[in-house]
Amino acid sequence: MKNESTTIKLKKKTKERLDKLRVHKRDSYDEIVQRMFNILSVCRADPETAQKKLEKLEQLRRRNRMV
Repeated sequence: MKNESTTIKLKKKTKERLDKLRVHKRDSYDEIVQRMFNILSVCRADPETAQKKLEKLEQLRRRNRMV
């Protein structure tokens, strides 16, 4: 399977919210969405582990000054 991509339309507010979820300056929107899906999956199975993952991501954001 090729690494295909597509274009989607987002409301400006949605894009701004995605921007706030960046961990690194160069995170793509795909990386952000994939990270969200991963955390959502973990949350369904183990909310405590998901909370820990979110805390680690927040630490990374702060360390990379993405806050």
